[in-house]
Amino acid sequence: MSDISDNELRRLDLTLLLVFLGLMRHRKSTDVARELGLTQSAISQALRRLRDIFGDELFLRRPHGLDPTAVALRLEPALARAVQALRGALADPAPFQPETTWRVIRLAALDAEQAVLLPGLIRDLAASAPGLQLSVRPLARREAMEALIAGEIDLALGFFWSAPDSLIAAPLYRQDFAVAGQAAVLGQGDLTPAAYAAFPHVLVSPAGDLRGIADEALAALGLERRVVAALPAFLPALAAAAEAPVAVTLPRALAEGFAPRFGLVTRAPPVALRSFAVTALRHRRNEHDPALLWLIDRLASAASSDNS
Repeated sequence: MSDISDNELRRLDLTLLLVFLGLMRHRKSTDVARELGLTQSAISQALRRLRDIFGDELFLRRPHGLDPTAVALRLEPALARAVQALRGALADPAPFQPETTWRVIRLAALDAEQAVLLPGLIRDLAASAPGLQLSVRPLARREAMEALIAGEIDLALGFFWSAPDSLIAAPLYRQDFAVAGQAAVLGQGDLTPAAYAAFPHVLVSPAGDLRGIADEALAALGLERRVVAALPAFLPALAAAAEAPVAVTLPRALAEGFAPRFGLVTRAPPVALRSFAVTALRHRRNEHDPALLWLIDRLASAASSDNS
């Protein structure tokens, strides 16, 4: 038998392979027809097609049934492996086992999510999934979504006003704000809008903006604050507040978790600042990725525990 051409391979459908393997097992076409739910005529037609494709009789009729030829005997192992490989490819995937999976998960997260979510996640990975590695990039919202669409990252953590239909958002927790500063600066008791506006402020803005949502809330009351610096990350802003008489407005989870480490106190903002949802964003191509679903579940559980 010569090498099979692409044109001949195109003619070799799965039913033909199943008929061939059935005849190798049973050596009787009636048994194969019963096993596959086909008519005797369909088995005969399939055998004619097989003989034409492979250029060999394949099975010789004998009084006791069908005897395979040397070509059929040589084909059987390879065709059996091909059918078994196809069965394996179409079967349900093995359940995700974090303790035995080796993989790099590529994340995008700015410093707030890095500081609040990732320490606990890294602790959990060390205990439950030692073969999973995190590769984190500090991408802002638009850049993170573009990286997801391009396939450069697997997950993006943070606050996204809107996302294209190609991305799926999994809510992790809702977040509001707090004000951090030295006790001597913020004073005792609740802040008033006038006192809050009177403080010098450090604003956190990855883009370097000198206005934020607090300025909009103050403007609605006829007040204005003085921003002395715009920094791209929250932890440097807290470090600045530890050294200078300034106030920093930041997500409450970050304030409560890190302000005391800088010797700072926190207060509730005296103006209405909208809360926001922190989500894990992934591309629809990874909608059913078991490793990402497991990771999102761990993030959501940790966030629920920390914010309860």
